[in-house]
Amino acid sequence: MITIAIAGKPNSGKSSFFKASTLADVEIAAYPFTTIAPNTGIAYVKVKCPCQEEAIQQAIGGEGCGNCIDGYRFVPVGLLDVAGLVRGAHEGRGLGNEFLDELRQAEAIIHVVDASGGTDVDGNVVDIGSHNPLEDVDFFKTELNLWVYGIIKRNWRKLERKAELEGTKIERLLSEQLAGVGVTEEQIKMVLLESRSLDRANYRSWTDEDLKNLAYAIINRSKRMLIAANKADIAPEENIKKLKDKSESEDEELVIPCSAEAELALRTAAKNKIITYLPGDSDFEIAHEVTEKQRKGLERIREFIHAYGGGTGVQNIINHVVFDLLDYVVAYPVEDEHKFSDSVGRILPDAFLLKRGSTARDLAFSVHSDIGESFLYAVNARTKLRLGEKHALEDNDIIKVVYTR
Repeated sequence: MITIAIAGKPNSGKSSFFKASTLADVEIAAYPFTTIAPNTGIAYVKVKCPCQEEAIQQAIGGEGCGNCIDGYRFVPVGLLDVAGLVRGAHEGRGLGNEFLDELRQAEAIIHVVDASGGTDVDGNVVDIGSHNPLEDVDFFKTELNLWVYGIIKRNWRKLERKAELEGTKIERLLSEQLAGVGVTEEQIKMVLLESRSLDRANYRSWTDEDLKNLAYAIINRSKRMLIAANKADIAPEENIKKLKDKSESEDEELVIPCSAEAELALRTAAKNKIITYLPGDSDFEIAHEVTEKQRKGLERIREFIHAYGGGTGVQNIINHVVFDLLDYVVAYPVEDEHKFSDSVGRILPDAFLLKRGSTARDLAFSVHSDIGESFLYAVNARTKLRLGEKHALEDNDIIKVVYTR
């Protein structure tokens, strides 16, 4: 399963974002280091279910598949809410070592920033608008870069000698050194190929500044990031503009405004059947008697989600990370390509997330290793065309896998 880390300074709203995404029972409080041990949970990407397509409706008798809600499929991904990051984390300050070690498990990072400017750089509560959220973006990346730089620097002379004595390529040695950070040899190769200042053949000439630039490039290559401009419902408009302008002008991480508190309120109300609402919806309906205070609170949330183009931003962020940053697609394996079902008649029983470019055989392995090993060919359930083992899947494909039994 994909693992996405939720990170940022203390009290930025990370745990609220996590709870809103997973409805897990986590502690939320307005002081630093509420999160000590990492919280893990399941969130979902939201996609239109193929069972709503006209041709499939005809094949299945005009009914739903039973695995979607109002025509939407929710496919699970893993979320990791790590301890808050503070200045000096790369030197072990605060819970820095634990925080940085936990990040290696993630394919991508959602950097939750307090866009309201209501917490200082260490996560202490201050007046709204008194802290510049751009400082949080810069300090976060600086800590990550210094963390990787420190690992490289501590062992650089040893790596140089080993490369010279054994004739091992420097990218291989660097990948071994950074394996615990979740960096691969291929990623380091790409960094060195794209670098205009680092000469792979002349690594002995690399300066400390070169190593810092190398660390920066490795972080950018290995850890895909997105900035969640949280507390957008109470943030000064100029703060959101600052964050977006920095992203666009410096070609940095995408910024998506959100309100984790608003999403949590809506999901909790929906769970208690007070409103009808699905994550990512641009509106909701009050379905139960509510107090005047509750009604006013819900109407404030409605004003916010309308003002920001629909939705609280939380579901949009999760979807964007999975489909745009990480470039995954959804595929549906079936056993009966005519009824779009498995062997016992369940329609579109499973949905799998796979990297774009994954093959029909990769899907077979996702279902079960034995099916992957005994793969013969696949069938596109929509077109009924036969597909080879190297056929690259498209998003929303429905695939029958044929294998030796």
